[in-house]
Amino acid sequence: MSSGLVTASYIAASVLFILALGGLSNQEKAKRAIWFGIVGMAIAIFATIFGPEVGGAAIWILVPLLAAGAVAGIIVARRVHMTEMPQLVAALHSFVGLAAVLIGINSDITGPHFGPLAHGTALSESAPGGEVLLSAAEIIIHEVEVFLGVFIGAITFTGSVVAYGKLAGQISGKPLTLPGRNILNALMVLLSIGLMVMYLGGSGSWTLYVMTLIALVLGAHLVIAIGGADMPVVVSMLNSYSGWAAAATGFLLGNDLLIVTGALVGASGAILSYIMCRAMNRSFISVILGGFGTGGGETLDVDGEMVATDVPTVAAQLENAKSVIIVPGYGMAVAQAQSSVSELTHRLRAKGKRVRFAIHPVAGRLPGHMNVLLAEVKVPYDIVQEMDDINEDFPKTDVTIVIGSNDIVNPAAQEDPSSPIAGMPVLEVWKADSVIVCKRGQGTGYSGIENPLFYRENTRMLYGDAKASVDQILGLVM
Repeated sequence: MSSGLVTASYIAASVLFILALGGLSNQEKAKRAIWFGIVGMAIAIFATIFGPEVGGAAIWILVPLLAAGAVAGIIVARRVHMTEMPQLVAALHSFVGLAAVLIGINSDITGPHFGPLAHGTALSESAPGGEVLLSAAEIIIHEVEVFLGVFIGAITFTGSVVAYGKLAGQISGKPLTLPGRNILNALMVLLSIGLMVMYLGGSGSWTLYVMTLIALVLGAHLVIAIGGADMPVVVSMLNSYSGWAAAATGFLLGNDLLIVTGALVGASGAILSYIMCRAMNRSFISVILGGFGTGGGETLDVDGEMVATDVPTVAAQLENAKSVIIVPGYGMAVAQAQSSVSELTHRLRAKGKRVRFAIHPVAGRLPGHMNVLLAEVKVPYDIVQEMDDINEDFPKTDVTIVIGSNDIVNPAAQEDPSSPIAGMPVLEVWKADSVIVCKRGQGTGYSGIENPLFYRENTRMLYGDAKASVDQILGLVM
């Protein structure tokens, strides 16, 4: 392929990526948006492999590697359950970070030069072998790109690995907070800046390698100090980091498509992080520095006791109700109860009852986690509503069923100024006539904060596995 055709292909791929991101804002268009992304990536890969910069023996190396990666991706996609999607996303982010690190170090080893005139500039001089050497100013820019790409990539890599461990339960959700950890983080950043100055001054590649080690430690330390309740924000934050790492790599390689794609991912991840922080009434900095996801929030003084109910009573309430709102959470995902919940919804709607789902922006452990689970089991899009759209309807609701949610339905956020989650917007489920909470036991949520909802007079606890409980209800709601 000629360089002009490669450029045209990159533009087409960029447009498809933009359409993919735009389509993901709407559930009904999401499937088409995913296909836009798939086609765009296929075009990008094809144009890169058969472009003027790759040829000869390199193609025979790349094609088998791509085939192996494709096979591995298919195997992983088939084996990973929807409940494991958060940790899979974190793992994929780590690959992007590692790629940025390896590409940056490789560029440092091979030296600051690009291939033939496709990447050359008017200031460059020809070198033996037809390569194009960079001017002094271009070398400095190149070295900055190398350093930043490796720095961001290293943070993304270890941060994503730790996030994977937390989400998979292999690392405790409680934060590891070292004394003076914020000062320690600041010192690591300042030391990295100092090493960059030395690197640009010609002190040698050892400065890059030392910075890489520091950034690896920094990434792990940043995420391991963040508590479980903040993990959805951490995942979107790492998504943003991986995008900026890809963009830095694009500048490093002179690849326009990688720059555009990285910028899209980085910006969208940053915007999503901001939206989720606002949904928790917190600043992005407060999440990075640690917050209510400490696993050790204050124990509230709650009057009353949790009152248990049983399946026949819940089934009777649903039979008599005219309006029902279902609030799904990570517990529904763990129990894989979404299919049973979908069937219950179908039966209740067939009886003429109004059934809707209330989705909190940070429900689950991944942005949009609950929406994906419900879409998987064919729950109609129009009855799945966001928090801001449905909160005012709880006082007019006969029965609200909370399935595996805790922190996002905690009234302490509004009623207890001393609570670690004070001010966080929550689903006001307690305003319904009756609240049924499906829960395995009496423990606290992922944030470790007690929930006064469970002690309310209009709340009843249906203990047990969510899927088993809903299946038993289905046996009575015919």
